[in-house]
Amino acid sequence: MSRVSQAQALENRRRAVAAASQLFRERGVNGISVADLMKSIGLTTGGFYKQFPSKEALVAEAAQAAFGDLDLLLASFDTAHGDHDTARGALVDFYLSAEHRDQPGTGCPTAGFAGDMARESTTGEVCETYAAGVEEFAAWMSTDAEDGLPMVATLVGAILLARATAGTELSEKILESTHKALTAPHRPDPES
Repeated sequence: MSRVSQAQALENRRRAVAAASQLFRERGVNGISVADLMKSIGLTTGGFYKQFPSKEALVAEAAQAAFGDLDLLLASFDTAHGDHDTARGALVDFYLSAEHRDQPGTGCPTAGFAGDMARESTTGEVCETYAAGVEEFAAWMSTDAEDGLPMVATLVGAILLARATAGTELSEKILESTHKALTAPHRPDPES
């Protein structure tokens, strides 16, 4: 029986985390077994337990990696669009697109892990990682005048509903109507 080099072990761990990050967003944490995850990257289940103490530890690491990818995506929007307001608008366009709806495995971890987070206990490393990621996303979405949490909640709710109704006219309507509501110019408050 040959030993795996330290470099190969690190590469195996990186591959497991990357695969888990994608598969958990696609199928849910309970929708993918350790055996299926390891098979997807050509490794054995025994190799998993050499790398991770538990599936929960992998979930925390996979969520952290997914939010790291989101941070890179948000930074790329800032770079590509020059100013943050334009970048935020472009992100809304992307977020509420059929492309994002149809690719949950590479999509936003806020939406991708939401169902699992709602069903799991509200303590521990996974919850803390998820909450921190949501807060960072909301901070990026915020403006001088508005907290970003309502925008994130609206985006995530819309994409979850659009995914749940994919293949129907309602799915398209959810994306379109939410986009219209979020990008319409704000009307002055008649009470002001």
